[in-house]
Amino acid sequence: MAYSINNTLLRSGSDTLRFSPRQQQCSSRLNPNPSSSFLSFNFSPILARNLVSASSSSSSVSRRSIRVRAKMAASEGSINGSNRMLVFVPPHPLIKHWISVLRNDQTPCPIFRNAMAELGRLLMYEASREWLPTVVGEIMSPLGPASVEFIDPREPIAVIPILRAGLALAEHASSVLPANKVYHLGVSRDEKTLLPSVYLNKLPDEFPKNSRVFLVDPMIATGGTIIAAMDLLKERGLSVQQIKVICACTAPPALSKLNEKFPGLHVYAGMIDPEVNENGFIIPGLGDAGDRSFGTE
Repeated sequence: MAYSINNTLLRSGSDTLRFSPRQQQCSSRLNPNPSSSFLSFNFSPILARNLVSASSSSSSVSRRSIRVRAKMAASEGSINGSNRMLVFVPPHPLIKHWISVLRNDQTPCPIFRNAMAELGRLLMYEASREWLPTVVGEIMSPLGPASVEFIDPREPIAVIPILRAGLALAEHASSVLPANKVYHLGVSRDEKTLLPSVYLNKLPDEFPKNSRVFLVDPMIATGGTIIAAMDLLKERGLSVQQIKVICACTAPPALSKLNEKFPGLHVYAGMIDPEVNENGFIIPGLGDAGDRSFGTE
C-alpha cells in the first residue's frame, strides 16, 4: 500500500500508518532493495553504485598475511547515491518484535534498554548492507588457502549516539561494526520551545576522508535535535552520503525538515508513526526513550 503526505510517497511493510490511500506505485523502479520498505521524497531514479577495483602483486600467502586483490566502494565517488532522501523501514520480524516490546508501557527498564540495544544492532546491520568498504584476498585456513573478504580497516567507521537515549540504541554497535570509533554528542531539547541545545560535543574537529558515520537517535520527532547534529557533522567535513541516521521511531514532521535540508540522506527506522503532539512526542511512539532506558523521570 502506498500513502501520500503532501504529495510525498510513503511505502511501508506495516499496516499501522493511517494516511490517505494513494494509487499503488511500481515498487521495482523505486526500491533498489526489495527487502526494505522506504519513504521517498521524489521520484528520480536511483543511481547505481560504483565499484572500484585494483590489482596488486601476487605475493606469497602465509597463515598471518592477507594479500589485497581488490577494493570495493572505497572511493569518495563510490558512496555517492541518489539526491533524494530515503527512509528505510526493514520488514524484519525481529525488528517488529523489538519495536513491539518498546511500545509496551508495561515493559520494565532493563528489558526496554535491552530491546533498544537489539533494535539498534539490527538497524545498523541493515544500514551497513552494501555500504561499508571491503577488501578481498587470500588467507590460509587450517586446511588450505581460502578466498576471503573483510571490512577495509583503512576506511574509518564512526558511531555517534546522541545522548542520552542514543547510548542505548548504539550499545551493541561493536557487535556488528568492526573497528568503529564512538563519538558522543549531547543535545537537550527545551520542553517549552522544543529547540535543541548542545551540551556535550566530543566530535573531532574534522573527520578523516572517506569516513562512514552512523548517527544514532532513538526518537526523531520534530527534527530539531537531528538537524543540529547533522549541521555539526557537515561543519566537520562530512557529506550526507557519508552519514546514515539510525532511529527506533520517527514521524513526518522531522522527515520533511530533513528532506528539505539534507537531500540524499538515508534514514533507517524501526517504525514511522503518523503524528507528533503539541509537546513534541511521537504518537503512539515509545514515550521518553531516555527515561525508559535509564529508569529516570
